[in-house]
Amino acid sequence: MIKNYTDVAPIIKYIRSIIIFNYAIFYKTLRMFCVSSNKLRQKRSYLITGGKMRVYLDNNATTIVDPHVFEVMEPFFCQKYGNPNSLHQFASDTHKPLKEAMQKIYAGIGASNEDSVAITSCATESNNWVLKSIYFEYILTGRKNHIIVSEVEHPSIMATAKFLETKGCKVTYLPINSEGIVEAHTVRDFITDKTALVSIMWVNNETGAIFPIEEIGAICATKGVLFHTDSVQAIGKVPVNVKEANVDYLTMSAHKFHGPKGVGALFMKKDQELTPLLHGGSHMGGLRSGTLNVSGIVGMGKAMEAAIDALDFEMSEIKELRDRLEDAILEIEDTFVVTPRAKRTPNTILVSFRGIEGEAMLWDLNRAGIAASTGSACASEDLESNPIMEAIGAEADLAHTAIRFSLSRYTTSEEIDYTIDIVKEAVKRLRSISSSYAYAPTGHNDGPNTNH
Repeated sequence: MIKNYTDVAPIIKYIRSIIIFNYAIFYKTLRMFCVSSNKLRQKRSYLITGGKMRVYLDNNATTIVDPHVFEVMEPFFCQKYGNPNSLHQFASDTHKPLKEAMQKIYAGIGASNEDSVAITSCATESNNWVLKSIYFEYILTGRKNHIIVSEVEHPSIMATAKFLETKGCKVTYLPINSEGIVEAHTVRDFITDKTALVSIMWVNNETGAIFPIEEIGAICATKGVLFHTDSVQAIGKVPVNVKEANVDYLTMSAHKFHGPKGVGALFMKKDQELTPLLHGGSHMGGLRSGTLNVSGIVGMGKAMEAAIDALDFEMSEIKELRDRLEDAILEIEDTFVVTPRAKRTPNTILVSFRGIEGEAMLWDLNRAGIAASTGSACASEDLESNPIMEAIGAEADLAHTAIRFSLSRYTTSEEIDYTIDIVKEAVKRLRSISSSYAYAPTGHNDGPNTNH
């Protein structure tokens, strides 16, 4: 008969060792299928379901978590799970990893120790924080009455700007040119002495167009206007440096560069801290209340480090795969790609297929196991014409035909070859049943800019 704990302790210890051993085997097996070596990346290409390859080309919506990121996060779920603000060893165990992760985030964007980086739940929260705090500090107090955004910002900027208009804020929505880019001189032309903030994205989420952030930042600095940029689609694809770009505020989201979902950040330049959006605690130096997402922050730091290390690979190898896919698509008659390659991130294509509804093309791609999109995932349930296509002046029948392909460092050559074959088959099938394409004039070619 078992009389006390000392009698069962050896049994509990033995059972625990068996559980840990089997978990270790499972974890190593999981990692084997996710590691980022070229050899296993190729194996991942051939994951077959129902006789078809599974290909993920929607990386501007979200990305796979880097297995090394997953590895460093894992201990903070069931081992080092203390609340960092508590006063015991469980809490202390999180302090060093948190500090190291924050250092990696600072380094990844070129921030200095005098600047502030507040962890948030996502870039949508960060974007809301910037615009609404500017409203409280400048618009509501009567110091200023005007902010500037582009007409192609992410929905979290656009919807917030529309909301602030209902509160009396004047908002200017800057146009883009035929290449899908906001020109720096346009920003300068619309700044007034009542302008409190300019908010322009670093990279467009749909086209991959890179905006002239350094030029815009210099203009805002000269004019004495605060400048915010949404860098969600830039980190890991192009170099990002807050000092060189003269930005006061910058937002980011870990899941866009192979980090976990549910964690983002807001950079605030020295002496430009914002009024907190969330109140209720002294977390993040009083800037943002809420218990710290330790595993998410650690994962974000590792993901940032890996993204910076992989920049050269992204700008060479992934660009080569993107270009091969794009070249093959442009061989198809009546196809149009927005924004010249030299002015785009190396992973993104926004293409229109005349006579084919974007949702119809997605249907065929999805049936073949290929994930792509018609635009921003945050607005994907709105089956309206693509706002980028409308903004560049594309005719009505093209505005509904845009498809976005976005690659990552896990995309393989085999996946691109498979996608090319499926796209060609889909175009042939869908155009054969398209009434709008059947009656299009022969040689009709007045789509958006396709200059390479």
